[in-house]
Amino acid sequence: MKKLPAVENARNIMTEGLEWGVWKWLTEKKRVRALADEARTALDDLEMKVKLSWSDDLKVAYNQLVSENDDAKRKRGKAKAASTTQSKVASPKALEAVTRVKQADDDAYNAHEDAEEVFAEAERKMSTAMAREGARKALVAYDVHEAAIRKAEALARPK
Repeated sequence: MKKLPAVENARNIMTEGLEWGVWKWLTEKKRVRALADEARTALDDLEMKVKLSWSDDLKVAYNQLVSENDDAKRKRGKAKAASTTQSKVASPKALEAVTRVKQADDDAYNAHEDAEEVFAEAERKMSTAMAREGARKALVAYDVHEAAIRKAEALARPK
């Protein structure tokens, strides 16, 4: 997986943010938010691009897993983009392969949401310590999302 400039920029600012005091966080929070949003969008776009390169069988299998397992709380547009017609039934081999990718996707989604919640709470409480924790969680979320994309890329490669 190639490095994405938006993600690297966000990583740099989050790493810097681990050392910031309250005034620096207050003056930089809008920029941090913008860079974090750009990074997440870049990762989501790359994930979608990779999944669109999958074979039809893998797309059907992934869509089948998403429609069976996802609850109403979490609707992801990229899952629909990677899908084909729902009337097809995926092969067991394809289901097994995409199950690992879906679990990695869910982990990445949860990591991002966890970081978002901590940042929101930090802003409500004006807590520098919580903002630093949010930055740490964001850095972990980028790593987890990139790992999920690498798993998806592995399925896209012909064997």
